[in-house]
Amino acid sequence: MSAKNGSIKLVAGNSNPVLAQEIAKGLDLQLAKAVVRRFADMEIFVEIQENVRGSDAFIIQSTSFPANDHLMELLIITDALRRSSARRITAVIPYFGYARQDRKSGSRTPISAKLVANLITRAGIDRVMTIDLHAAQIQGFFDIPTDNLFASPVMVRDIKERFDLANVMMVSPDVGGVVRARGFAKRIKHAARHHRQAPRTRRRIRVMNVIGDVAGYTCILVDDIVDSGGTLVNAADALLANGAKDVYAYITHGVLSGGAAARIAGSRLKELVITDSILPTEAVRVATNIRTLSIASLIAEAISRTAAEESVVEPVRLELSVSRTRCGILCRSAEPGPYQTQHPSCAGLTRASIPLRKNLSKEDGWPGQARP
Repeated sequence: MSAKNGSIKLVAGNSNPVLAQEIAKGLDLQLAKAVVRRFADMEIFVEIQENVRGSDAFIIQSTSFPANDHLMELLIITDALRRSSARRITAVIPYFGYARQDRKSGSRTPISAKLVANLITRAGIDRVMTIDLHAAQIQGFFDIPTDNLFASPVMVRDIKERFDLANVMMVSPDVGGVVRARGFAKRIKHAARHHRQAPRTRRRIRVMNVIGDVAGYTCILVDDIVDSGGTLVNAADALLANGAKDVYAYITHGVLSGGAAARIAGSRLKELVITDSILPTEAVRVATNIRTLSIASLIAEAISRTAAEESVVEPVRLELSVSRTRCGILCRSAEPGPYQTQHPSCAGLTRASIPLRKNLSKEDGWPGQARP
């Protein structure tokens, strides 16, 4: 695959090599030959071992634990590519660490998310691509183009395949996530509820009450990050105490620090579904009630479109449309031609024949940008 102006080069850091390989496979490319290692004193050394002059380079690196090491890897890889005359450098950061420090929490505290954005920009990155930022306004911290993709279409498709939607209730763990829960609910055409929690002290969370009737429903908690797991465990207990049939959780970024995986495994939560934006630990992999969804195809499509100078929000529509089989919506075949009322092989869709709505709305999972 070639970019519009030069070849595509995928460079992987050490944060999530499995995801990087899956992205490369989705693009039918090989990862660029590069060495990212440490000296005896733990300084990071990077060497790009192939020609990248004039190329469209994409660095695949989450700033997950250990966040500082992975952030420094990203910055040093950027410098290596810039000094190797790469034409454009895009940082693909599936999980953007420090995103929760997006405002002053006290009178003499930093806004670390802005500082990290400045570091990335000054290092020489031309564009940033990420998944489900903790707060959408973090895009404004960057003085370069920033694409905030959404994992929700992938999750909505999974929910539609696995649940009886007539008995599903989308739930927000707190008031701040109500908009996200309502977005999920609209996409699957169901109601949303949220539970109110007491003000947090450090790593201690107490649920006050559930707002809304959840009795008899299968409840699905939705959020962008799960860290200690305390919120999810307490929310599951509160929902079950209010008559919920079962409680599941769909969370984009599975930080799951400390003993979070064990906490989730020992809880009354039926299942926690996360994406592979962060490399799962062994504790997460062996947990019987934690499952991972891949976002490699979503990122691969976004990289392909960025390299071709096309709209990067198109993958959201494609992921959404693939789930709408036997739907009777307007479809488009692989060959140029007029829209059809229904695709003849709607039950076995491939990338060569993907149904596409003429006018997608936010209710469909479309983020609202004008269609190109």
